[in-house]
Amino acid sequence: MEQNSVPRSSVLKRALLAILAAGFSLALCGLMIEGLARTVFDNGMDFDLEMWKYARDLKRVSAEPAIGHEHIPNASGFFMGVPVSINSIGLRNREVPPVADGAVRVMMLGDSLTFGWGVKEEDTPSRLLETVLNGAASGARKYEVINTGVGNYNSQMEVAYFLTKGYTLKPDVVVLNYFINDAEPTPRRHKVGWGEYSQAYVVLASAVDKISRIFLGRADWKAYYRGLYENGQPGWNDAQAAMQRLAQYCKENGIKLVFVNYPELHELKQYPFPEVTGAVEKIAASEGVPFLDLRPSVEDLVPETLWVSPADAHPNRTANERFAGAIAQTLTQAYPDLFANTASVATVGK
Repeated sequence: MEQNSVPRSSVLKRALLAILAAGFSLALCGLMIEGLARTVFDNGMDFDLEMWKYARDLKRVSAEPAIGHEHIPNASGFFMGVPVSINSIGLRNREVPPVADGAVRVMMLGDSLTFGWGVKEEDTPSRLLETVLNGAASGARKYEVINTGVGNYNSQMEVAYFLTKGYTLKPDVVVLNYFINDAEPTPRRHKVGWGEYSQAYVVLASAVDKISRIFLGRADWKAYYRGLYENGQPGWNDAQAAMQRLAQYCKENGIKLVFVNYPELHELKQYPFPEVTGAVEKIAASEGVPFLDLRPSVEDLVPETLWVSPADAHPNRTANERFAGAIAQTLTQAYPDLFANTASVATVGK
């Protein structure tokens, strides 16, 4: 008796339909997960998602490899609950004329803290510093403070920006704003498929990172930061070299310079990183550059009152007010020839 055979074409057709059904199901699941990430997890205040949007919408790869990335000129958006606008030369700043028109020009080099992540433009350290200096000044002298901060910059990138672009704005004073993660290696942008477009990918990657730190033995934030400063770490070596280059350039060109160290805002009274502050101060001393540690300006306050959100320890307006007042006092003490009329400097809001 002959057995009935199924035509090969029919088998292939069924296999193809099964593959298509599986692909459709996976795509549908993916869309559902993406929809959940955009509607449930995205409340406009999630640090990882907002930083991802900022990088996607406001940054581009720089033509200068040493700079890494830069802001897109004239771009704008809404991140971490506040509007952000970039001017025609890629700065979160009002337009900067080529000549300061008689004002003393102060340039702030820095990362997301200097940029003012999570605060309005008028609440950034640069704008508050300008307000303090001009509010305390007497006579005709005025002060202009330029914010060149870019998120995810390190000291190497900040100095590279200054030596290739920033110097053309002819600042009288440069303030290098240093944060503990400025010893990280220079980040390079790599396109990672879904990571360029998918909020679900960002949420998942963030969750995996947190779980690995809690349960899988990955270094916590304190161990991570301390590890950046171990002997031979290339990021720290490069950061020191960058600070030395900046100091040498400023000496040779008659530009005043100050190094400012920003504290990590989780623990202030029993500060866990005094050795890092000391290392930056040592470089400043070796180069003859005035140094300011900002931690004393805020250590009397509860750390959480200084954060932009309960989950994001970037400085808020309260912190930036204290920082601006302290920087203004240091400028006045270090360079009285430029800041003689601001001897009675007071902190904004007090």
